[in-house]
Amino acid sequence: MEMESSLQNVEPGSVGPTTVALTLVDSLKLEHQLLRVPFEHLKKSMRANHRIVEKEMTAVISSVTEAAERDMSKEEAVSHLTSLVSRLQGLKRKLEEGSRAEHLQAQRCRTRLDHLEAVDIESYSAWSNTRVKRILVDYMLRLSYYDTAMKLAESSNIQDVVDIDVFLDAKNVIDALQHKEVAPALAWCAENKSRLKKSKSKFEFQLRLQEFIELVRADNNLRAITYARKYLAPWGATHMKELQRVMATLAFKSNTECETYKVLFEAKQWNFLVEQFKQEFCKLYGMTLKPLLNIFLQAGLSALKTPFCYEDDCTKEDPLSQENFRKLAQPLPFSKQHHSKLVCYITKELMDTENPPLVLPNGYVYSTKALEEMAQKNDGKVTCPRTGLVCNFSDLVKAFVS
Repeated sequence: MEMESSLQNVEPGSVGPTTVALTLVDSLKLEHQLLRVPFEHLKKSMRANHRIVEKEMTAVISSVTEAAERDMSKEEAVSHLTSLVSRLQGLKRKLEEGSRAEHLQAQRCRTRLDHLEAVDIESYSAWSNTRVKRILVDYMLRLSYYDTAMKLAESSNIQDVVDIDVFLDAKNVIDALQHKEVAPALAWCAENKSRLKKSKSKFEFQLRLQEFIELVRADNNLRAITYARKYLAPWGATHMKELQRVMATLAFKSNTECETYKVLFEAKQWNFLVEQFKQEFCKLYGMTLKPLLNIFLQAGLSALKTPFCYEDDCTKEDPLSQENFRKLAQPLPFSKQHHSKLVCYITKELMDTENPPLVLPNGYVYSTKALEEMAQKNDGKVTCPRTGLVCNFSDLVKAFVS
């Protein structure tokens, strides 16, 4: 991309721009989902349109062949041809709608490419603000805050770089599963059958199992057996153990106290299906399984997490002093710190060779920058903010960090 070539134009001595440029290149590497989702949506539309054409044209050709072999009167032939023309006109309308949808999705891919190519060192700050809003919209959509996500996207004018329409399609399935209906989810599986089969997904099988369980719960054992023969038997070769366990519910019933089968009738099974659908949905569109916000936060927390963060005297300025951040950082390893880092209590800035620590007579340590500013304002006097001790700046001793 243009950004990679722009790095060659950065002055070797200008540390600031070089750092920003490298940060920018690294940032662009994280934008896989931004391009993948509209591309997968476009491919899905193209496949759907292709299936419509194949189905309709096969039916038309078959009808023409059948008509050619029959001995029809003039009126019958005219009626038959009129029916074919009407069917082809219907196909034309569907293809026109599909073409408009494909064009819109292709345009969205182009818009997102332009969005990435337009960023440079000068506009990086504004571009980063837009990315933060995109990440927040993604987080809200994944947690089903659809209205809030749409309002943020509209107010920020970023509708073309977020995936609201894709998530709204998923919303229909999620809402149905939360109301204990599997029909929309099964229809979604049928639409994406080849992709799900390729990824060895068990989602359709889990839906069929749940539908069987609901029949058993309603004491419709005969219907449940018929259902199992039709929809569950084909899965026997690959999921026999799970199938045997579910079939045993015909004998144990929904009021069983046997934990092995009791759990199958619990309401949380529907919550499991919702979560499983979200995962399959994300895989299908090339999205990350976790919200982007969690991933970016964990990336930052991984550099901050140390054993000290979990001690009682951890400073409030440390994000990991908050319980929510601690939960997010729980699966992360501790950061590898070769040397201790001293942070000034007054300015919250790092104390290093450029801003060395100074020791007061009472043993407390603060940065040179903070104490110099204090001395300039108080005729060479400095006051310890912790104990209230007042002393001359000349009484301070420089500390060395090894």
